[in-house]
Amino acid sequence: MESFDLTILGAGAAGLFCAGSALAQGRRVLVLDHAAKPAEKIRISGGGRCNFTNMATAPDRFLSGNPRFAASALARYKPGEFVRLVDAAGIAWHEKTQGQLFCDGKATQVTDMLLRRMTGAELRLETQITGLTRDTDGFRLETGTGVIKTRRVVVATGGKSIPKIGATGLAYDIARQFGLRLVETRPALVPLTFAEQDLALCRPLSGVAVEARISHGGGTFRDALLFTHRGLSGPAILQISSYWRPGERLSIDLCPAQDVAEALKAARQVNGRQQVATALASMLPERLAQAIAAEAGLAQARLADQNNARLAAVGNRVNRWQVTPVGTEGYRTAEVTLGGVDTRDLDAKTMEARGVPGLHFIGECVDVTGWLGGYNFQWAWASADAAGRA
Repeated sequence: MESFDLTILGAGAAGLFCAGSALAQGRRVLVLDHAAKPAEKIRISGGGRCNFTNMATAPDRFLSGNPRFAASALARYKPGEFVRLVDAAGIAWHEKTQGQLFCDGKATQVTDMLLRRMTGAELRLETQITGLTRDTDGFRLETGTGVIKTRRVVVATGGKSIPKIGATGLAYDIARQFGLRLVETRPALVPLTFAEQDLALCRPLSGVAVEARISHGGGTFRDALLFTHRGLSGPAILQISSYWRPGERLSIDLCPAQDVAEALKAARQVNGRQQVATALASMLPERLAQAIAAEAGLAQARLADQNNARLAAVGNRVNRWQVTPVGTEGYRTAEVTLGGVDTRDLDAKTMEARGVPGLHFIGECVDVTGWLGGYNFQWAWASADAAGRA
């Protein structure tokens, strides 16, 4: 029977990083994964360029049943430390808006860096995990290729998001087996879908993007919104999806830079012969402006023919669009899973299960979910480093 100091379940971002941190403590480390390739989520992230961290990382950028739980790990492993690894590996990068850091080249450079960092650990892919039990001095792990004895286990198998690259609920199964509580899981950072009556507007506008501001459930975001044939997407929508629940109504400002009603009144004073749709097109993408004017029955109408109440209604439609999504696109396209292993049952400094010595949970499977923009990768590095050092 093989024996290891530490066995990590999952060869994603958190699992690979944890292996490197544990090796630095002189441990004998094994990483197991059922997938054929490691870190597929890194490969597809950031449009293939991996938004590997965010320099604005802070605990208030994460959702959790215990908002302060992530603070310890995030304080001990900061974005700058990962950037130093990236620089040392010779990986060129650039900063986009709001502190988001991306590779200049392919995301697989980050995976290659993590694999080099864990040189000395053993990585076994295409290995099924069929059972995990406690032993007198550790754990007994049953796999498709045999039994492994290990002193400690780190569960880094992620959540349910993007099942086509191998996501499973294994972490939650293990947590239940050992008596840990779970916070309800649901798709997060995911496009929202609409009912047929609302799609009458969205479908013809599929592909149109506009800057929008959305506040809901304690979250406020101003970023791009994208109309799709199924509803809405884009960064602003992905962000608010983590705060939205089915049945709740959203209020969306499609032109946060202007009071549209007042702008239309001012335009009427300057050139009353101008069409309402034309005036709107100075503030919104042309296709969106035309659709809103048509929806209001003003497709060919002139500004001079509209009273203040009519223009106020158009402005309200733009600055306070009320819509109730019917759902999300689900785990198929969700970037992360909200909820997971309850942080009340984990030690914030080591990520170890309080009632199960030697068993740790890290990364996405824990009830810590970051905003869009590199925050979830930073949580992966920080939580993995905490467990690896422990």
